[in-house]
Amino acid sequence: MRAIILAAGRGERMRPLTDNCPKPLLCVRGKPLIEFHIEALAAAGVRDIVINTAWLSEQFPATLGDGSRFGLRLHFSDESGEPVGALETAGGIARALPLLGADGGEAFWVVAGDVFLPDFRFPQMAAERFLHSDLDAHLWLTHNSPHHPKGDFGISAEGLALADTASPRYTWASVGLFRRRLFEAIAPGTKAALRPVLEDAIRRHKLSAELLNGRWLDVGTAERLASLQD
Repeated sequence: MRAIILAAGRGERMRPLTDNCPKPLLCVRGKPLIEFHIEALAAAGVRDIVINTAWLSEQFPATLGDGSRFGLRLHFSDESGEPVGALETAGGIARALPLLGADGGEAFWVVAGDVFLPDFRFPQMAAERFLHSDLDAHLWLTHNSPHHPKGDFGISAEGLALADTASPRYTWASVGLFRRRLFEAIAPGTKAALRPVLEDAIRRHKLSAELLNGRWLDVGTAERLASLQD
C-alpha cells in the first residue's frame, strides 16, 4: 500500500503565516504538520509516499528530504508549473498516479497535509479489507465542527456513505482509501474537484464510510494552529 499526501493548497485563510511557508510545513509541537502523517504511514508499513505540491513547492523536498530519515521514499508531484495552476484534489491525485509506480497496486491511502490526526494509525486491517472489497473508496468521517456544521456525508446501516439528504451527516476527516480507477479518466493536468467523484461513487454504491476514533482538527486558521501548540 502506498499513499498520497495532499499539500498543494495556498492556505489563504492562514496568511500571513503561509506567505513564506506552505501550510503543511507549519510547525506543530516542534515539527512540520505533515511529518505526523509521514511518521504514522511509515509505522503502518508504507514505504512510498507521493506528496502533491504547488505553492512554494521547492520547500517540501528541502525540508523533508527524500524520505530516508523516515524509513521510506518520498516522491513529489509539483503542480506549480501547470498552466491552470494547482489542480484541486481529484486533478492532483490523477496527476500523481504515475509516481505510485506500476507496482504501486490498485489502491492507496489519501490524506490532506493540513489536518491534525495524531491518533490515526492508517490501519493495515482496514486496507486489507478494502482491497478485498469491490468498493472504489472508503472514507473516515468525524463529528461536525462549528466552522462546518452541516457536514458532508451520512453512513447507512450497511456502512455505505450517503449523500446530502442523509441525517445525521458527518464531516469527511480528509483521510481515506481510494482505487486508481476513480481517477484514471481524468487527464493529467486537468483541474478537477473530488466532490463530484465521491458523489458518483455514492450513486453507484461504491463508497463506504466509518466514524473516526481520536482527535481531529482541520488546521485552517492561525487560531486553530495556535490551539495545537499546548
